[in-house]
Amino acid sequence: MDAGPDALRHMNDPTVRDFRTLQADGVTQSQVRALQRVGELERVRRGVYRYSPPTDESPEATHAVFARATWQQLRPGGAVSHLSAAVLHGLPLLGTPPSRVWVTKPEGGHGRAGPAIHLRRCALDSHDVVDLDGVLVTSLARTVVDVSRSASFDQGVVVADAALRLGVSALDLERCTERSVHWPGASRARRVLAFADAGSDSAGESVSRVRIKQAGLPTPVLQWRIADSSGRQLFTDFAWPELRTVGEFDGKVKYGPLLEAGRSASDAVMNEKRRENRIRAQGWWLVRWSGADLADVRSFEKVIRQGFANAPRVR
Repeated sequence: MDAGPDALRHMNDPTVRDFRTLQADGVTQSQVRALQRVGELERVRRGVYRYSPPTDESPEATHAVFARATWQQLRPGGAVSHLSAAVLHGLPLLGTPPSRVWVTKPEGGHGRAGPAIHLRRCALDSHDVVDLDGVLVTSLARTVVDVSRSASFDQGVVVADAALRLGVSALDLERCTERSVHWPGASRARRVLAFADAGSDSAGESVSRVRIKQAGLPTPVLQWRIADSSGRQLFTDFAWPELRTVGEFDGKVKYGPLLEAGRSASDAVMNEKRRENRIRAQGWWLVRWSGADLADVRSFEKVIRQGFANAPRVR
């Protein structure tokens, strides 16, 4: 194989390129096939390639590359949107990314499904679109509203909480929601945004808040701090101060790395046990749950209420 000099210069560049760009770099069709055979070039979709594809890429990263490749072959006038825009913005998804790229175009007509694109027809104002490294994508606020309209309440809350953590303003979300008042799913989007809270620090915490509400449990305080006897601050995901109960999704530790260099897994487990003991020594009960517990509202409710029952009596 004898690739051109520009091709060799771009070998470690992950940017997607269409075949015309490769030709401009001095790469012939036969060289494209040769680069593919040795794993130096990957066909992302028909007519679009990238150099040096990673071997341990996450599904989100793969979808982001696919979205960029798809964008290169779209006619002007739209933007990557919905769940695909969420991926490009770095917002968390529940489950795997979609198999097709979501695109919104402002022309009239209806959306359509295809092998690579899920097209939606909807108004797009100039402030609804941003440029992310050469790809037009719906803004954070518009992406949150679109996902909240079209996906589950859980997924809507997850992206809304994350967008608030990234700095999207409540005012931008409110304005975008007002513009979508007559769009399908607008009422669900309003419920999502009314419930969203930047205090949720992960997708698991966001879904936990939804389950707490669905179970009719008291509303917790988020990111609660407890000072132990030495004054050290211990952080917990949730707290019900009046019930002397704190809660954590998946047993996460909020201060320092759980497993420090040179420490074994058993050391980490013991450190977490000591942390739990320090929390309980201050008169609190710690209840933990995992993603599996969130699958059923009633089972989750039992986990939390058992924690309330175990907590020290409030005097």
